[in-house]
Amino acid sequence: MEREHLSNLLQNRQFKMVRNILKTMNEVDIATLLDDFDDKEMAFAFRLIPKDKAAEVFANMNDNMQSYLVEVFSEKELEDILDDLYIDDTVDMLEDLPANLVTRVLDTVSQSKRELLNLLLQYPDDSTGSIMTTEYISLRQFMTVAESMAHIKRTGIHKESIYTCYVTEKRKLIGIVSAKDLLTSDDEMHIADLMKTNIISVNTHTDQEEVADLFRKYNLIALPVLDRDEHLVGIVTFDDAIDVMVEEATEDISKMAAVSPSEKPYFETSVFTHARNRFVWLLVLMISATITGAIIGHYEAAFAALPLLVSFIPMLMNTGGSGGAQTSALIIRGLALKEITFGDMPRVVFKEFRVSILVGIILALANGIRVYIIYQNFSLAFVIAASLVGIMIGSKLTGCVLPLCAKKIGMDPAIMAAPLITTIVDTFSILIYFNIAIYVFQL
Repeated sequence: MEREHLSNLLQNRQFKMVRNILKTMNEVDIATLLDDFDDKEMAFAFRLIPKDKAAEVFANMNDNMQSYLVEVFSEKELEDILDDLYIDDTVDMLEDLPANLVTRVLDTVSQSKRELLNLLLQYPDDSTGSIMTTEYISLRQFMTVAESMAHIKRTGIHKESIYTCYVTEKRKLIGIVSAKDLLTSDDEMHIADLMKTNIISVNTHTDQEEVADLFRKYNLIALPVLDRDEHLVGIVTFDDAIDVMVEEATEDISKMAAVSPSEKPYFETSVFTHARNRFVWLLVLMISATITGAIIGHYEAAFAALPLLVSFIPMLMNTGGSGGAQTSALIIRGLALKEITFGDMPRVVFKEFRVSILVGIILALANGIRVYIIYQNFSLAFVIAASLVGIMIGSKLTGCVLPLCAKKIGMDPAIMAAPLITTIVDTFSILIYFNIAIYVFQL
């Protein structure tokens, strides 16, 4: 309804009303709303956004919207947006723009900002340097609280965060001071008496996932970034850390579902790209599943002698696959949150073994009794019950060992999630089931 209302106002040239509506809206909500407009209407509405919030709206737009606006903006409009856009948001935009538009942006900004952008763009995609901002408050230890507050008032408007200030000496980070400390201390106190020297920091080449873990662990608002010479070169703010967490979680979920990760939203990804991201994994899993088929064929004589055995295969395979998937999900989560390490494997294996015994016995009793009541065949009930215990032990141990081993050799543990583990478990489920059946029925 809001979209239709604004569209009608634009068509009726009620620009003042549109501007007043946009003036009261949250920047994120404006960006979401404009995403529903066609390109020309979106660009027209964007020009009506008050200047003091236009850059924030632009930063929250998707790649396609930003690309179109950069293309249609006049030199003055582009310059105004880039002047107000934080440096890390500008870097994020440039990473996704076509080459010709990147050139246009770099030609618009000042020489000093261009050099800074080129420097930040050279950092690896998954590194801290690629997500940091150079806009932070720097103080000196000999400054008083009053002098520091005056400095923040003069320069803070151009900084992305003023909640944590960084005390430097010849560009080296020697302490941090929070805004709360400054606001609640006497004006005459020196920064040296207030600053904390126990500092949590990262390097420009630290993996961004590790940075996100530090934010989660220590409940940080911002994290200082140092270069190889231990000089302070930037900070990572919590909003960028949240973006990394979302990105990493999306990647893990995709891999756990046997889909190659995509950075674009679902509707912005083409049908061909969706198919390409899925068919490779499906092809691998399909080929690996032929092993299961070959094993079933190997025991053809067994189910030819007792055809009823075949009817239990889906239940046993699905139960084993689900058991392995349950365990792998818990282990992958534990690895992601640093609750579990490779060195914990003996403890994890012992715990999952006990869990599998307990779960296997309960499932065995439930299905053994059910099979005996329906078929009045104790031997068949015993085969199903014993198979469930063995399958559950094997599936849960597989579900815990594979992700831990993947992490140890540098692979993403999410790759070892449900689809792959299910395929592996299917194979030994058939082996366990038919070997027990052959032994009991002397086939």
